Amino acid sequence: MITQSLEGRRAFILENTRLQPPPHTPELTLHLADEVTPIWRLTEEALAEIGLPPPFWAFAWAGGQALARYILDHPQEVAGKRVIDFASGSGIVAIAAMKAGAGHVLAADIDPFCGAALAMNAEVNAVRIDFTDQDLLDAPPPDADVILAGDICYEQPLASKVMDWLAAAHVRGTRVLIGDPGRSYFPRVGLEQLAEYQVPTTRELEDREIKKTAVWTLPA
Repeated sequence: MITQSLEGRRAFILENTRLQPPPHTPELTLHLADEVTPIWRLTEEALAEIGLPPPFWAFAWAGGQALARYILDHPQEVAGKRVIDFASGSGIVAIAAMKAGAGHVLAADIDPFCGAALAMNAEVNAVRIDFTDQDLLDAPPPDADVILAGDICYEQPLASKVMDWLAAAHVRGTRVLIGDPGRSYFPRVGLEQLAEYQVPTTRELEDREIKKTAVWTLPA
């Protein structure tokens, strides 16, 4: 059984990842797993037996890479602002926001391993980011200037719930930015595309080695 202490999580991350730059954001460095890492090849059943959820935090997914790239290239989106990185995973988007000059960033993910990964990745990149493992979908969106969300539409009905939550934030005046590589449950209408990228990935994670990935917002 994997220890659930912070020290145990950090040790597990160090054992199963290495420091490397995501291909689409080479100015950042993260603790990421190689695709051949045994932990990623375990089934969800095997992971549950050792006390682990699927290690989404160990990879820089296409939607997060695109959103991070957009933020780094358009720092005015977050500069001096209160930002929430929803479903943070490795923390790539949260770190990009701080590098772009955000006033404060709260990274949120229900997997507590993400908190350990985020802390380690933030330290490597010399930024400070707060973290919560509370499910933000259980309440109205928190007060924030910007909500960032990458790769959130990979299953149904979660995708609908997240999009409704983001729409509620938008109505309250929060800027919403979404990174998505064409996931099956991503809505095709009611959004404005801001940018499109060709994001390097691998066939072990995705269906192709280069994923056309876009950044979207909810129109005014």
